Amino acid sequence: MTAVIPALNEEAAIGPVVEGLVRAGIYDVVVVDNGSADATAERARAAGARVVTEPRRGYGAACWAGLQAAQEADVVLFLDGDGSDDPAEAPRLLKPINDDTADLVLGVRLVDGSEPGALTSQARIGNWVVTRLIRALYGLQLRDIPSFRAIARKDLERLRMRERTYGWPVEMVVKAAKHAYRIHEVPTRYRRRRGGTSKVAGTVKGTILAAWFMLTTTLRHAWSD
Repeated sequence: MTAVIPALNEEAAIGPVVEGLVRAGIYDVVVVDNGSADATAERARAAGARVVTEPRRGYGAACWAGLQAAQEADVVLFLDGDGSDDPAEAPRLLKPINDDTADLVLGVRLVDGSEPGALTSQARIGNWVVTRLIRALYGLQLRDIPSFRAIARKDLERLRMRERTYGWPVEMVVKAAKHAYRIHEVPTRYRRRRGGTSKVAGTVKGTILAAWFMLTTTLRHAWSD
């Protein structure tokens, strides 16, 4: 099994995230440096990760590059490199996959169980809109569209992922729904980022772009094969 972490300018947090995964029993960690101008790559290597460089900016582009580097993995775990996803909770996401009780596991960020200020108001609103749209178009009731997730590599390959933007997490969910995958939600404790600035909630532009890509991806795949 391999953990894939897309990362852009996360030198303050990436080391502890990698180390946390190793402590949780995940020893193959791929950090995708998506054009960082800081010491993200160096800190990741020092913590024990394999580092892949993906110069094309985009969350989905980084996830795709990480997946290509995880050719030997039977299961792939995705999480953010800013420390907001707690690596100690990774085994809880992997268990339903390993037990064959789920095909896609989502680490749902619970407002009540998260650190104060970790889940911004714009993130909550965006998730509410997208999950309601997914319910209406796909008949799938979800509470969140998180980055923290686990899926068997063979099942992910069947989805033929195409998004290279912030639409990647939504594309995976809606395609999994159309393939009748068993989608399981695991409550997780969301944390404040451990350093740096959010590429989404940290700027107005990032928030708007993320919302746009998530909404258009949800709509586009509703009527595609």
